[in-house]
Order: sequence, then structure tokens, then C-alpha cells
Amino acid sequence: MLKSDRWLKKNGKKIFTPFVEKQTASGKISYGVSSYGYDIRLAPEMKLFSNAFNGIVDPKNFDKQNVIELPIKKQDPFGDYSYFTLPSNSFSLGKSLEYVKMPRDCAALCIGKSTYARCGLIVNTTPIEPEWEGHITLEFSNTTNLPIKIYAYEGIAQLLFLQGGGCEISYKDRSGKYQNQKEITFPKMLK
Repeated sequence: MLKSDRWLKKNGKKIFTPFVEKQTASGKISYGVSSYGYDIRLAPEMKLFSNAFNGIVDPKNFDKQNVIELPIKKQDPFGDYSYFTLPSNSFSLGKSLEYVKMPRDCAALCIGKSTYARCGLIVNTTPIEPEWEGHITLEFSNTTNLPIKIYAYEGIAQLLFLQGGGCEISYKDRSGKYQNQKEITFPKMLK
């Protein structure tokens, strides 16, 4: 069953830190509780994939030299708009501003917001499993031949919560490799 705003308002403080009980949108890309989801925000940190060292991206042996820190910029000296400029046809990683603690009886799907989709930005993540917790590592693809501004501290993606009948083994039970991540987390293999 897809969980509604009523459920999110009742349970949100146990799931999100910080938690925004109603959708905030005035002059910003919306975030907080929506009708059937929760719009998470982008933290002020982003890593851009770069071919500066003629590398190869290997999920089994990830080389951190393949990414560079993408600098954050201010819209104007008097505004509070912090943003990243994602170059055309590029890929980057960011993380959610919110720390998430998934309930045992729910999983979540993370989908991109239509405001960014209409600009050519694809937000891709994997499902958020029962009892997973941490800052969500978010993946961004700029599919256009133009740079895109991506705003920190504003809505970037929506989590849709699906309640199940109860899993036998949760992500926490099996000590998942991405449990309790606090930073942008690169691919890793269990040893």
C-alpha cells in the first residue's frame, strides 16, 4: 500500500532528520510532505565524474580519482540560493540533506522531481530497503547539451513509501554495505 500524507505526518519525525511536516515551495523547489510522498532536499555537496586521469569506472574497484568536487555557487550576494552547475552530458553524485531511518515494514522508491525532469535532469537511485538508514546517495545525469543549475537545500527527489507484509530479513539484519552512510558513498564490494 502506498502511504499518504496522513501516515507521513504521523511517522515522519521517526524517519527523517530534519523533518518538514508540510510542503514548502515559496520561491524554492518544493520539499517536505506531499500527498503521497516526501520530497527530500539536496545537501550542499556534489561529486562530478571526470576523465581527467583517463580512468575507467569499475563498480568492483572504484577509483576516487574519477570524481572531482563540484564547487557550490551563490545566486547573488544577497540571496540564499546555493547551487551547483552540472555540465552538459555529465554525471554526478550528491546526497540527501535528510538522514533517513526506514521502518521495518516499508520500502521506498526514490524518483526525480518533474521540475528537474523538464530541464533534462535524471535523478536515479535504487530502492530504499526496510531498516536501511543514512543519507541517500543520489545520482544525477544531465541529458542535455546545456549546463543545468541544481539547487542545494531545495527539493531534488521524492520518496514514495510502500508498506509490505513484513520482511523476514531487513537491510539492517543482513548488515548491508551502505548502512549508516553519512557521506556521498561510492560503489563498494563486500569482502
